Amino acid sequence: MPREIQRKEMDKVIADHVRAARHADQAGFDLLEIHMAHGYLLASFISPLTNQRTDAYGGPLENRMLFPLEVFEAVRAVWPPEKPMSVRISAVDWYPGGHGPEDAVEVARMLQANGCDAIDVSAGQTVPDQRPVYGRIFQTPFADRIRHEVGIATMAVGNISSYADVNTILAAGRADLCLLARAHMWDPYWTRHAAFELGWPLPWPDQYHSLERFRPRFV
Repeated sequence: MPREIQRKEMDKVIADHVRAARHADQAGFDLLEIHMAHGYLLASFISPLTNQRTDAYGGPLENRMLFPLEVFEAVRAVWPPEKPMSVRISAVDWYPGGHGPEDAVEVARMLQANGCDAIDVSAGQTVPDQRPVYGRIFQTPFADRIRHEVGIATMAVGNISSYADVNTILAAGRADLCLLARAHMWDPYWTRHAAFELGWPLPWPDQYHSLERFRPRFV
């Protein structure tokens, strides 16, 4: 059963994140993201639906953000300063009394003040009886609001599927990046197809150069 994490365990969580960040740098990754969304441990501190603590880590949003910020600051301290860091948040819990878009703006401000470079703006998955409002690019408005009210780069996610979706979001300045997962699962060559469709054919890997003359068929 869920229970309140204790200080000793919190210190271990911080140490685990720091170790993972060092490994990521050694492995050559260019960007590091900390997951503070979807009901996972750090997200459970942020949402009032899951954070029922009565100590310094519970209560108002500033208190609920204390531990997530401790983790972020520790990781930022060991992650190379020239490499960017992002954080994924749930902008809304989709449930009465839960975390809302206005809270997400404040969370983004706190993260920015601590050296965060970009906010990956997702939503929900905090409680099982959430009441999400789905639709085409349904989470983009949250990224749009944070980008303009906070002045931080945002990543838009959620039911972004077509090339037109991505171009529209970026051209309108609603986000700085678009992240697609299911679209790439459906079509692993989504990026190549998008580039070709928009008039930017990508070079083929060396091992496929023999098929160059068949490019229209194999794009």
